[in-house]
Formats: sequence, structure tokens, C-alpha cells
Amino acid sequence: MSVTGKIAIVTGAAHGLGKAFCDILLKNGAKVGLIDLNIDQGQKALSKLEEKYGKNKAMFVKCDVSNIKAMPESFQAIQKNFGGLDIVINNAGVGLEKRDDWEKTVDVNVKGTIKGTILGMEMMRKDKGGKGGVIVNISSMAGLNPTPSGPVYAATKSAIIMYSRSWVHNPELAPNGIRINILAPAFVDTPLFKMLENKENIHAPAIATLVQKKVGVLKPEVVAEALLELLADETKTGAILKIAETTGKEYLTL
Repeated sequence: MSVTGKIAIVTGAAHGLGKAFCDILLKNGAKVGLIDLNIDQGQKALSKLEEKYGKNKAMFVKCDVSNIKAMPESFQAIQKNFGGLDIVINNAGVGLEKRDDWEKTVDVNVKGTIKGTILGMEMMRKDKGGKGGVIVNISSMAGLNPTPSGPVYAATKSAIIMYSRSWVHNPELAPNGIRINILAPAFVDTPLFKMLENKENIHAPAIATLVQKKVGVLKPEVVAEALLELLADETKTGAILKIAETTGKEYLTL
């Protein structure tokens, strides 16, 4: 599927991977709705994208995806503004592990992704007036391997994989034109990665350092190219594409 002329929603879009995803979508001719909790960063990201690609091709909507009751209004605002919806990228994520902060990680990473997937399916499926479309849920290689430095984060990213693949096996999806894929990057140079530098945020920091040396650190733009591949290849549904700086891209079979 060419993304040219398509309408996309990206959550966690104000910086890091989300911003890179918006950039590559706009570069390839899509229109994009940016969703993020941070108004200041969201508006700055929108301004930079408009400078680069022109006005009326992107919009920003403030929303905390951990508040699943607020998400429908955000999705509907973007759908109404651009006249449809073809692509949903559930990217918003955090990596809080300690004290009671871990609950926020579950709320954002799991609940936010589940609600974003449900909304995307409801808006895009053909039997409900949509034209079909594709959802890419952002997991992590931490969701594929034991992760002592971030057990809660790993659990949430593993949940995203099983949730996505379970929907793919639902017989209603294919006839309604819905594809769901999973992108699982290793370390990426984003604000989330920089949180690892604060050893108070994670467990077993020495192990995190060893893993980082083994797999390297990706640039967001490289991960965005992998996203585009999952969108464009119409044979891909239920695909898990993992990517690391040292090993490159690899499709995983479960």
C-alpha cells in the first residue's frame, strides 16, 4: 500500500520515534494527525513539520492515551479534519519501573495501544463505513527477551505482540480490509532511551549497559524506514519486524 494520499494517526508523536514516523509519512505524501500529551512539544513538532512539508497536511491533538475515555474524541477529530482514516501507529510509550510509577507504564503502553487498536479497527473496517487500513503497534525487542532492567516495560511490550497477533487471527479482519503488524526495535536514540542514563529509573543498570553494547543504538529515522515497509507491503499482516543497530532487520516467526 502506498501511503501517498492516505490519512494517518500517530500517538506519542511529539518527539523520538513518533516524530520520525510522522516525518516519513508526510515525506511520502500522507496526511498525519499527531497525538501527544505534551502540548508544547506537540506544537513545536507540528510547526517543524509544516515548515518542511507545508500547511494543512498535519494537525496536533492533545491527548493522554492512558486516559482511554479521551482517546475517541482525539481520533474522531483527526478523522473529521482530514475526511477519513487509513493508518494508525500506536507508538506512545513510557518505561517507568519503580515505586508506583510502573502503573503508568501499563496504562500507556498496554491500555493506550489496545484502545488505539480498537478505535482504528472501528473507523477503518469496511462493514462500518471505512475503506480498510493498516495498524502498526510499536513493541520492542524487550518484549521478545527477558529484560532484567525493565521487567514491567518488557511485560507491556510482550502484551502488545500477543494482543496484535490475536486480532490478526480473528476471521473478521481480513474481509474488512484490516491489517495489523508489529514493529519491535532495540535501543533507539530517543528521550525514552535517555531515561536509562538515570540509574534510578531502572533495575540492574549494569545489564542494560551490556545489552546496549551488544545491540547498539538505532537512529529514529532507520526505524521509520522499517515502519514504512510494514505499511507498504500488503502481504504483511501479523508480521513482527525486529530491528537492531548491530543486526539489522529480521522478521520473527512465532
